[in-house]
Amino acid sequence: MEYQVPQFIEVEDKIVGPLTLKQFIYLAGGGGLCIVFFVYLHLILALLFSAPIVALAVALAFYKKNGKPFVEIVEAGFNYYVTGKLFLWKHEEPTAKENSAAAAAAAAQESASRAKNPRLTRGKLTELAWALDVKALGGTPQSREQ
Repeated sequence: MEYQVPQFIEVEDKIVGPLTLKQFIYLAGGGGLCIVFFVYLHLILALLFSAPIVALAVALAFYKKNGKPFVEIVEAGFNYYVTGKLFLWKHEEPTAKENSAAAAAAAAQESASRAKNPRLTRGKLTELAWALDVKALGGTPQSREQ
């Protein structure tokens, strides 16, 4: 027996012209609220209050970021600000004993790194460069001056 498997299940049906039901509700709600503003408020105030409402309605209806509708982004942002945050680390001031132990450990580490990596002074560098030049030119100091 053969069954038809539904395809394109993620695509919403177009109900009102080129708009889905959600898009139509967002735009109709924003438009209705703007009409209320224009009926009950002065023209300048109505324009001032209607502009953000229109922008929000259009964003809710059409805007997608990374394939997610704007309403999901708004919901995630709202949930982030409303829910509690979990902070695990609490800073405690170190005691005098811990401070001295930390300073001793740092000094020991610094002296160990100096022992592993000897410092190259300017005099040692000059001697090394001169020795390399002498060997490269044939081994005599007079040949270096020529």
